[in-house]
Amino acid sequence: MGAAQNQELVRDMFDRAINKRDMSVLDEFLSPDYVNYDMPTPEPGPAGMRAVMGQFFGGFPDMKIVLETTVGEGDLVCTRGYFEGTHDGDFMGVPATGKKVNVRYQDMWRLKDSKAVENWVRIDLLGLMQQLGVVPSP
Repeated sequence: MGAAQNQELVRDMFDRAINKRDMSVLDEFLSPDYVNYDMPTPEPGPAGMRAVMGQFFGGFPDMKIVLETTVGEGDLVCTRGYFEGTHDGDFMGVPATGKKVNVRYQDMWRLKDSKAVENWVRIDLLGLMQQLGVVPSP
């Protein structure tokens, strides 16, 4: 697949799996040995990603991803954007605050044969904790 098709796969995954909560998409999009190097998962592949997303959905049931930029070259796709949602459940040991958050992120995916095999993610967790009032803002 070319870079344009890979970008479309990643955009489709974000929309269907995260924004529409269709976790079956992860079985289509992630290889069985998929690894996320920055977000600890209990196991590789779709099951590990479902567990991570379950933590986010538990803390932010109305969570949505907004993609601002998607670029690709060869087998790599990078996205940049933010997630927004209301902190209505426990997240990372922080009980629900009811606060609305807007958290910036950027990531890189490596695809092989139309499936994601590797992923690197940077999320502004400090900014998230400041928005929740757990860490003081400067």
